[in-house]
Amino acid sequence: MTKTPAPMRVPSTPSFRLDGRRALVAGASSGIGFGAAAALAQAGAHVVLVARRQGPLDEAVAAIAGAGGNVEGRALDIANIDATAKFVAAAGPFDVLVNSAGLARHAPALDTTPADYDAAMALNLRAAYFLTREVARGLIAAGKPGSLINVSSQMGHVGGPNRAVYCANKHALEGMTKAMALEWAPHGIRVNTLCPTFVRTPLAEQTLANPARKAWILSKIKLGRVGEIEDMMGPVVFLASDASAMMTGTHLLIDGGWTAE
Repeated sequence: MTKTPAPMRVPSTPSFRLDGRRALVAGASSGIGFGAAAALAQAGAHVVLVARRQGPLDEAVAAIAGAGGNVEGRALDIANIDATAKFVAAAGPFDVLVNSAGLARHAPALDTTPADYDAAMALNLRAAYFLTREVARGLIAAGKPGSLINVSSQMGHVGGPNRAVYCANKHALEGMTKAMALEWAPHGIRVNTLCPTFVRTPLAEQTLANPARKAWILSKIKLGRVGEIEDMMGPVVFLASDASAMMTGTHLLIDGGWTAE
């Protein structure tokens, strides 16, 4: 007698929803950080926005709340390691971290000043390191998994003129992320980077306003345009959600083909 085969099981797409999760977004008052906070709120997360300047932070919180998001804000300079550790310990644990705080002080390598080097490294690398560590510490103490996302750059994978310091801290951020991912994988904590190309943000305004620099940028982006904040929002939700549950210690390049060569 022929045995009837069992019907084929149709797999279900993992959820991109973040309902019931708490997310911390640093550098959330503008640019990619603001877009990330909005995206996480739209996916159902309770989002805590932190940034250095109270005024822009209040505006960002009000805007996302006005669109129906569950958000709150806290003025915080994540370069202040002690204050950041105290805040995360008191307000956490956070299921999701998006660290978008950063600065750029571009110059030819021969003209880089120690002050500019130190400022960029202090925020883009040192602060990122300790913020990520403190969020992971809270998750481990609570016995919870999580998704920690550091906003890196395509410049964490290639070089660029006048960007030696920026490339140095973004390459280092990539290495830091891989090492932390290995350490915390047994706890179910994933650590990845989001790597945008040039995105139309306040930070990029000066570069994009220079016709020669913009022409060079567009010659490298194979899709023929600079990124927009909206281009980053879906990838952030993907990395934060169960849809990327098997991703850790790696990067998601949103670069329009820049690094495909």
